[in-house]
Amino acid sequence: MPDAIREFVRCKVLRPLLRLLRGGITPRRLAWSLALGIVIGINPSVGVTTVLVITLAWIFGLNQVASQIGAHAMSPLHLLLFLPFIELGVHLFHTRRLPLSRKQLEHLSHHPLRLFKDIWQWEWHALVVWAVVAVVAMPLLAKYIRRGLVVLMRRHRTLAQSEPAAHVGE
Repeated sequence: MPDAIREFVRCKVLRPLLRLLRGGITPRRLAWSLALGIVIGINPSVGVTTVLVITLAWIFGLNQVASQIGAHAMSPLHLLLFLPFIELGVHLFHTRRLPLSRKQLEHLSHHPLRLFKDIWQWEWHALVVWAVVAVVAMPLLAKYIRRGLVVLMRRHRTLAQSEPAAHVGE
């Protein structure tokens, strides 16, 4: 199984990134594109990631493909960080806690306007927390991703041109 994972990463992540680098994209621009995608990929909103990445990558002249790779690679982390961002927003802004018990949820379901107001408030506060994290994390990510890309280019000069390994049974 580790060989299959290694080959998947090589074919679906490393080769496309190296091809982008060899196609004229600088490591700096590719690093910022990936960092944008990663940071947007962990935002605590639901359903806007792809549109947000497309828009911001276009505005800043970054690579769309690399930004989408970064954003979609963060999907599992997005799910893991969703509630912590909301909880940090509740703590930071001193608002009502999330209703996590069945009784609390049933009570809110009978008050749709209050539910809508509370959800919007939790989401807005979570986005503020995420924005603070993003402002700090994005430049750091870009810096270290760029370093990694330069090392990757030096170590794997032929990886972008090589074909995937033949799989048994094909």
